[in-house]
Amino acid sequence: MDFIIAHDVGTQSNKAVLIGTDGKVYDSFEKSYKIDFPKPGWVEQDPEDYWGAICLTTRQVVSKLKRDDQILAMVFSTQAMGIIPVDKKGALLYKNISWVDARANRQSEKIMKRFLGKAVFEKITGVVLSAKDVIPKLLWIKEQLPEVYKNTYKFLDVNGYLKFKCTNKMVAEWSGACSYGFDINKKDWERTFFKIAGIDQKKLPDLVRSTDLVGNLTEKAAKELGLTTNVKIFGGSDDTQSAAMGSGQIDHHQAHIYLGSSAWIGVSSQKNYKFKNGMASLQSADPTSNLMVGITESAGVNVEWALSKLYKEEKEKGEDIYDLMEKEVSEIPAGADNLIFTPWFQGERTPVTDTTVRSTIFNLGLEHNRGHIMCAMLEGIGYNLKWTINNIHRDYGIAIKEVTVIGGGSQNDAWMQSLSDILQVKLNITKNPKMAGAIGSAMTAFVGLGLENDFTKIKEFNPVIKTYHPRKDHKEVYQKMFENYKVLYHSLKKAYHDINFERFNRN
Repeated sequence: MDFIIAHDVGTQSNKAVLIGTDGKVYDSFEKSYKIDFPKPGWVEQDPEDYWGAICLTTRQVVSKLKRDDQILAMVFSTQAMGIIPVDKKGALLYKNISWVDARANRQSEKIMKRFLGKAVFEKITGVVLSAKDVIPKLLWIKEQLPEVYKNTYKFLDVNGYLKFKCTNKMVAEWSGACSYGFDINKKDWERTFFKIAGIDQKKLPDLVRSTDLVGNLTEKAAKELGLTTNVKIFGGSDDTQSAAMGSGQIDHHQAHIYLGSSAWIGVSSQKNYKFKNGMASLQSADPTSNLMVGITESAGVNVEWALSKLYKEEKEKGEDIYDLMEKEVSEIPAGADNLIFTPWFQGERTPVTDTTVRSTIFNLGLEHNRGHIMCAMLEGIGYNLKWTINNIHRDYGIAIKEVTVIGGGSQNDAWMQSLSDILQVKLNITKNPKMAGAIGSAMTAFVGLGLENDFTKIKEFNPVIKTYHPRKDHKEVYQKMFENYKVLYHSLKKAYHDINFERFNRN
């Protein structure tokens, strides 16, 4: 048996997954790394921590193999929108500015003024430029760190940096380029956009497809990884696109939801839909297809935060706090006794694009306990996804009746049933929901190696094994809570901006 190593490089950790040429998962190993918050609204990570995790986890999953020539290829599925400036030799000039970083409000407004203002910009592009978008943050580097900008040979995303560490080649893959500025029709950088923003296009890497061979491992990389120089490195993709592939929902207008550190709903499409209400039309991991996606910035990371605060004593005693949380949540009535907990811990992108909004617990009373709080938090993520699904129906005419759910959150039975009730759609759970990103990423190597002619086989690699059906008796209460959820945002939008804008923009 030969194998492919697929790395799922997330915001909090990297997971190496050993996948056989039969499409089955044979082993996996995970290593976490830290996140830095140097200032309000700033989020950074050390790219060397990614590489250290890649090397450790790779060595772990290959340690039991009988021969070192069993690994055919390695591929990366990574967090999107990373900004890693490197010099001509690949030396780091600054930490990775994370996708959730929101330091560039002033730069985003400046760029939109160059397009004759926010209204004109939104009419042209279909979306308002955000402080979390890449091009404003590139302009921030140019203005605030002029020496870093001057000495930057290429700006690499996380996937590009890891491919460079493996091959010494600096490239950007199509799906990753979408988070910077990519023309889906021309399959090229949005060069006019970069020019107007004042970003030197020579600092952008050459483009490759997900299935393209970037190169073989260098001797140095092979030694650090415990592999041979025969291992091939392919383009790979961003995590959103690889997870969409791994969900198996790759046919026109099929939908999936991912529940991990963040959450999103994705709809596969052969069309290139216009950006609206934070929804983005991206290049799929399949170079011949597209993916429309709406991202909820915070989901699982919120749950981890709440568990660390509300279940600290039980955790220190060694109790399984996830089982305890699920049990307590299952005992809370639908709607959490009229408690609302919004999920906007790190601002929001979809269904509203707002970098100053933050989470709020609304209508908390003495009748509520920690089970209510956890239940309301999970329901709040559901309301955010419902809002996005409603926008998809209104803006694009796509009625979503069935969704496949992947990611760690899909393992929470109480959450999945309430999510089905909130959305009023059937939810399908796959055999390996936490491995979907790695499986989807591995598929790009399967095609790149010529083991498969196209991506259709992915449907067999991660089949559906469980289904949740919406309960009609909870429809009314959830609809009422959802309407109040939207009112809450619009009522507090100005207050969020007034209290946070200056705080987040003290460069």
